[in-house]
Amino acid sequence: MDTQTTQETKRVLLAAPRGYCAGVDRAVVTVEKALELYGAPVYVRKEIVHNKHVVDTLRRRGAVFVEETDEVPEGATVIFSAHGVAPIVHEEAKARSLKSIDATCPLVTKVHREAVRFADDDYDILLIGHEGHEEVVGTAGEAPEHVILVDGPEGVKDVEVRDPEKVVWLSQTTLSVDETMETVRLLREKFPSLQDPPSDDICYATQNRQLAVKQMAPELDLMLVVGSRNSSNSVRLVEVALEHGARDGYLVDYAAELQDEWFEGVETVGVSSGASVPEILVRDVLDDLAARGYLDVDVFTAAEEKMLFQLPGELRRDLRASGMDDTSTEIRHDAGALP
Repeated sequence: MDTQTTQETKRVLLAAPRGYCAGVDRAVVTVEKALELYGAPVYVRKEIVHNKHVVDTLRRRGAVFVEETDEVPEGATVIFSAHGVAPIVHEEAKARSLKSIDATCPLVTKVHREAVRFADDDYDILLIGHEGHEEVVGTAGEAPEHVILVDGPEGVKDVEVRDPEKVVWLSQTTLSVDETMETVRLLREKFPSLQDPPSDDICYATQNRQLAVKQMAPELDLMLVVGSRNSSNSVRLVEVALEHGARDGYLVDYAAELQDEWFEGVETVGVSSGASVPEILVRDVLDDLAARGYLDVDVFTAAEEKMLFQLPGELRRDLRASGMDDTSTEIRHDAGALP
């Protein structure tokens, strides 16, 4: 194949939706508004969202990220991350007279409420998720005596419950849809009376981003996902692409991490980004691809997203009192548009 033909066949399939979801946007705006309203420093327990660029940007603006509540000076303002916290964390904050702002994604809060309800009914709760992930720690903390962690299909064989007739499953919101359903299938083989949660725990944004990648994958020589390695939903996107036909795939924080050897013999590149990734990082990747000759960019749309969440109530009250804007957050880019 000659050079001209090669250039003409190079193309990009750009997934839509991608990037920021409503819960991430809400959490990031929460920190930004808190810095504007209260002034720096504002303390954030754990990373507000799992993205290196976002965390570094907020840190430069005056956010101080800590691992535990006891690292926050007494009386200071602390924001809890989008992944949620266990009730004991709220108690620790109250004991230190901290001003707490809870930026937990409302979809994670829904799972917390489900855990409390089923625990009150004395169910064993099989929580499908990754051990040590902040969201799993927070959900398990709502009902520690009732929650049993199931870390994927391979964890099913070790699960034991008190009463096989009173068992329900819940899940981390950012898992692979296919893997979670396989885990549920195996759990139901073991516990035929296993109950489902009242609604799907895996969040709409996670499902939509996986759906786009899944549908694109058979056409791809290379899948590039923009996202950080501690972002569960970003990691899953690479896995989904490879499982559904992409020849190769990589996760990168920045365009500068792209390697020349990845593009040998590659005609079609897929691009997506995790739910905590700002669109500017995707634009940088597309600029790099354009410089490599991938000038034909087609948007691959799998779903439309219109979800908006209000800022945390405690922050809205203070914003209103100060005369500042306390309206719902707005997604900062059209996730289906070309950057």
